[in-house]
Amino acid sequence: MMEARIAKRFPAGPESAAFDLEVHLRVEPGITVLFGPSGSGKTLTLECIAGFATPEKGRILVDDRIVFDAEARVNLPPRLRPCGYVFQTNSLFPHKTLRANLEFAAAGLPRIEGARRVSEMLERFQLTEMAGRRPHELSGGQRQRGSIARALLREPRALLLDEPAQGLDAPLREEFYAILREIRGSLQLPILLVTHALEECFELAGQMMVIHKGRLIQQGTPLSVYRQPASGEVAALLGDYDLVPAEIAFLDPQNRSSVLRLFGAEIPGPYFAGHFKGDRIRLCLQPSDLRLSLRSGESVSPGHIPLTFERVVERPRFVRVHFAEGLSGDLDAAEFAALPQPRGKLWQAAIAPGALRVLS
Repeated sequence: MMEARIAKRFPAGPESAAFDLEVHLRVEPGITVLFGPSGSGKTLTLECIAGFATPEKGRILVDDRIVFDAEARVNLPPRLRPCGYVFQTNSLFPHKTLRANLEFAAAGLPRIEGARRVSEMLERFQLTEMAGRRPHELSGGQRQRGSIARALLREPRALLLDEPAQGLDAPLREEFYAILREIRGSLQLPILLVTHALEECFELAGQMMVIHKGRLIQQGTPLSVYRQPASGEVAALLGDYDLVPAEIAFLDPQNRSSVLRLFGAEIPGPYFAGHFKGDRIRLCLQPSDLRLSLRSGESVSPGHIPLTFERVVERPRFVRVHFAEGLSGDLDAAEFAALPQPRGKLWQAAIAPGALRVLS
């Protein structure tokens, strides 16, 4: 287990804004993803845990070993912390062969033990046949495998990965994911992986922590975070949601139902506990929540909202239709192709009450 309470501040400068990082992480064995946009504090969090940056306050434990404690003035240097670190960019020494890079990590071990571990790591990551090559002679996937092999050579008690799949094409990315899944299954290590790619959360993580502006704003399984974003900030970061202003026109506690007013129309909704008639709310909708259809003229079917076609984006398996009101909806590609001249037409959408979620 790895636990970190970190508080670090960068004051404002002549050409930079102030930034505060204040997070509390608890990472169990398995893969935990630290998800967020650029500049949110993801890499800084890893650097504090690894010892490349020093917090002003806090305490960091790796496998129940204190590696940093501000009050007790404990601050182990990176080489003494039981953490493997894989950097965002290729960190192999360019002038050394792959084997020599791993031998550098084995420095300090007994000679025979170090040689054994180097050979085992090269074999485990299928790198034996290119052990004599320098980093520029390796593919991107081979360099990443070499970086992970070097990080694991000293048998660390935690593994830190800073956007390790960035720059890899789809086949190499899948290969890399398979390696991480194998590590997850064979080593009982807490693995903290930084990413801003949502698909990596679902591919790899058992837990997901969302960080924004130096604060953790939600955590849970990737599916629970995706299905129930805790706020508009989280929904915006996940990227596959539309946030829509609405008004509660009617509430019926007895029947657990409501009527919502948006875009000049009224639609049925669920009962929103803690809200009152007349409240202004924000709805969180996914494109798959909308049931789209064309409308003739200005009239709108009961229980539907009016929409105006803006553009369409074709995906491999479906078509995403974007509307001027700020909503988007998904249609089967064949269904969209069969519509009579949909571009420039007036549309409407129904939304199942169970799909309506209110965000703060």
